[in-house]
Amino acid sequence: MFHTTRGRNGQCARALSLALLMSVTLTGCSTVEGWFTDEEELEIRRLKPIEQQFEPSVRWDTDIGDGVDYYFSRLRPVYADDTLFVADRHGDVKALDPKNGEEKWERNFAVYRDEGMMSAVSKLWSSGESARIAGMAHGDGKLFIGSENGLVMALDAESGETLWTAIVPGEVLAAPALGEGILVVNTGAGSLFGFDAESGEQLWVSEGETPPLTLRGISAPVIVSGGALLGTATGKLQVNILGSGAVAWETAIGKPAGATELERIVDVDTTPLLFGGIAYTISYSGTLAAVELRSGRIIWKREYGAYRDISREGNALFVVDNKSNIYALDRRNGIELWSQGSLKGRSVTAAEPVGDYVVVGDNWGFVHWLDADSGKIVARLDIGGDDEDEAVYVAPLNVNGDLIIVTRDGEVVSVRTP
Repeated sequence: MFHTTRGRNGQCARALSLALLMSVTLTGCSTVEGWFTDEEELEIRRLKPIEQQFEPSVRWDTDIGDGVDYYFSRLRPVYADDTLFVADRHGDVKALDPKNGEEKWERNFAVYRDEGMMSAVSKLWSSGESARIAGMAHGDGKLFIGSENGLVMALDAESGETLWTAIVPGEVLAAPALGEGILVVNTGAGSLFGFDAESGEQLWVSEGETPPLTLRGISAPVIVSGGALLGTATGKLQVNILGSGAVAWETAIGKPAGATELERIVDVDTTPLLFGGIAYTISYSGTLAAVELRSGRIIWKREYGAYRDISREGNALFVVDNKSNIYALDRRNGIELWSQGSLKGRSVTAAEPVGDYVVVGDNWGFVHWLDADSGKIVARLDIGGDDEDEAVYVAPLNVNGDLIIVTRDGEVVSVRTP
């Protein structure tokens, strides 16, 4: 979950210990109840009973390879042009009909080193080297894919045919973004790249700062008004000019505080949320801010910390904090409207609005519907069998009122809210 920019040997040891620390912090508990030694952890596992107001129904389900397994990932389905695009980390990419889950095309980008010499039978029993797919985006009839291996690809969205590939020196850990014919790619190394979306030619690179210790994730850029808006590992929200990559403005959201590098983590890893000329963003260290898009001026700040994306419906912002508490706030002034703490510690996903509800998944494969006006949990669906292998690791995707939910082991489920 953490990055460190020190020497490779020290980096590996520190990354391992910190990964173990973060797995405790974010996951909260193990999959086997007998392993628990703390009553608080047992309470996290036990869901409080609710008054079920309706029964969500599964429309269809399918699978996408091996999912993301236990790796940290923000790989989320993409919906565009009446097609649902899904992928697993290892390299399987599919285009599906969102009405029934039927496959339109499939590609596998796992690398087989001696592919030319392998028989069909031997290839069947070899999984190949992982493509480590981390994010997807759609635009101009293309599906763009970024990987932790530094590979950027453009596919024809209708056929799956590869149009171009490029390599960047750094892990692509978030979805790229397309605007005005330029594909913007953010990397874990702190560099931002601009590519010609038609040819794959690199147009520019903007080098950023990287602190000694950062979270594993990075901010996905958003294209707006000739610029690429994104959060940084140094706790800033910044805009890069789309044509040149030059920084137009940057504003500090989170500021380092504390004696240790761990305490001083200020990453803004969330995708900026835009509405009405205002960008809403949040830092891991504990600052939620509304920022004027034109100038970078902070309109208001509140003390909430998160690495999950903010969502919005009407005048309400929905925030899931670092401990899986869920909040609704008035976007105009940041005043808290309600809070829901009964899912604390369950590694809850970002909240996805759907109709009169907001929906989250959790670390044991449960999906929860909250009343958007009150925060009360009004429905629940178990799609993972109370199993961490089938954790819902990324926010459900609202596709025309149906929710597309993906589990860690690659199950893709379409769920309808009555």
